Amino acid sequence: MIRARITGTGSFLPGDPVSNEALIRDRGLDSSDEWIVERTGIRSRHLAPANVASSDLALEAARRALASAGRAAGDVDLIIVATSTPDFVFPSTATLLQAKLGVHNGAAAFDVQAVCSGFAFALATAEKFLRSGSHRCALVVGAEVFSRILDWKDRGTCVLFGDGAGAVVLEAADDPGILATAIHADGRHHGILSVPGHLCGGQPIGDPLLRMDGQAVFKFAVRVLAEVAAEVLGAASMAPSDLDWLIPHQANIRILQATGRKIGLAPEKCVVTVDRHGNTSAASIPLALDEAVRDGRIRAGQTVLMEGVGGGFTWGAVLARF
Repeated sequence: MIRARITGTGSFLPGDPVSNEALIRDRGLDSSDEWIVERTGIRSRHLAPANVASSDLALEAARRALASAGRAAGDVDLIIVATSTPDFVFPSTATLLQAKLGVHNGAAAFDVQAVCSGFAFALATAEKFLRSGSHRCALVVGAEVFSRILDWKDRGTCVLFGDGAGAVVLEAADDPGILATAIHADGRHHGILSVPGHLCGGQPIGDPLLRMDGQAVFKFAVRVLAEVAAEVLGAASMAPSDLDWLIPHQANIRILQATGRKIGLAPEKCVVTVDRHGNTSAASIPLALDEAVRDGRIRAGQTVLMEGVGGGFTWGAVLARF
């Protein structure tokens, strides 16, 4: 039986960290470092320059993941990019990444749009391709420039988000790496987190900036993250005590802490990067994963639960052994 295993990780953050104090000063926000840290746990984030797009961030993360896996770009036969902030309406960010990497072997390349759950959706999708036998080496990327869709006058949302990219190389293997996956959506809840506008004839129609009902998102997120964790653990006949690490979508520290408590995991088993990265949407899970792999926390043989929840509403989880 063909299985799929993560063989390399990589990530990239643009520019220097932007502290809460710098953000408040430069954007003229009516806020304070204490207010932001108390409510979100965020102390800094990275913001991409105007000439840097999601595909540029994805390129650097992908190169690092390929190097980590000991693979060349020509080995890749599938590229999936999870993003809600693509470079263009079309072509896809995945095909732009393909060209920048120099993958000219006819590899399949496409985007997945599930907002902050995007990486879980993309990884679950890639795993199915590999298990079918149709592909052997996938590059799965989460890349975002959320700073482009923020209302910098809304302190309740603009302080939450940052830009970045994370990537993994997923390869066909005999031994199980990906143990279980689950992805879900419920469009009835789209109104509590969305960008309720678009362009028509080059002009904005509706509201082209991010809007969120924070309390409603919190309640929904904690519930479904606990449910999907139980789902993938059950599918693998495992218990929370079998987990070495939890890597949740890095939304804010309160959601991370509440999710850990509901699952029944000790806080020290939760990988947290939201304090330094902010919420990087589809990039947040692979960014945190790469950091924990490279600093030695995640080691061979350990079991990791990755899960996310995003606008739509969407939610998903991937249970993996490294």
